[in-house]
Amino acid sequence: MNPLSQFLKAKQLTHLAVLLLLLILLVISGVPGYLTGQWQWKQPPPVPNLTELRKIRTTGITIPNWQTVEQAEQFVGTNKWSLQILKQEGTQNRAILLLHPQNGPMDQPEVEWTDINSWGKSRWQRWDIAQFRSAEFTVQPPPTSESNKEIKVEARFFRVSTQQETFAVLQWYATPNGGYPSPVRWFVADQLAQWQKNRVPWVSISIMIPMEPLGDVETTWDLAQSIGKTIQATLMASPF
Repeated sequence: MNPLSQFLKAKQLTHLAVLLLLLILLVISGVPGYLTGQWQWKQPPPVPNLTELRKIRTTGITIPNWQTVEQAEQFVGTNKWSLQILKQEGTQNRAILLLHPQNGPMDQPEVEWTDINSWGKSRWQRWDIAQFRSAEFTVQPPPTSESNKEIKVEARFFRVSTQQETFAVLQWYATPNGGYPSPVRWFVADQLAQWQKNRVPWVSISIMIPMEPLGDVETTWDLAQSIGKTIQATLMASPF
């Protein structure tokens, strides 16, 4: 079997495993609801700290060692995001931070990255993605956590070229216990949490760091990773 066939087979098995897990979750949560008449998907458990999450859109977040130069609500697609212009203290480093927090118990991540692409193209007339790769970093748990285990975040990392600037972009869905680049991962985690009468709140994060025009995105990785860790840790401390 050639490498391409092996890759496609592995990918199919992964998709099958996800579908089977979702089916099991639906059966587990659906049968009791059918018997009692109380459907889980009609009355999901409340989202912890939902009021505080909603405030992010209007106020942004305070990030240690970074100054917020400007903050405003911004329509990205059909949803409102918080847009912050940031400057790192003691340096010339700048960044654009876009945050889209969960807005209700039925709200779920879906097409945030597509919306960002459309918004960027509309704002800068061009939005060319290159040097795309998966990225990982770890964050220390908040002081209130009972575990000392580092928390892993998986993200998307790539370069974007516009008519005016070039950006390094880091994106992920932040949750209290880590982060994922795919909404499917959140859905599975949230379904498991609902089985225990709990929820997994989320915030979509997109960080844009100005860089050398058409340069190597890896030159910005240390900075992107650093601010990514700080933002994830800030959200885990509050409001998560």
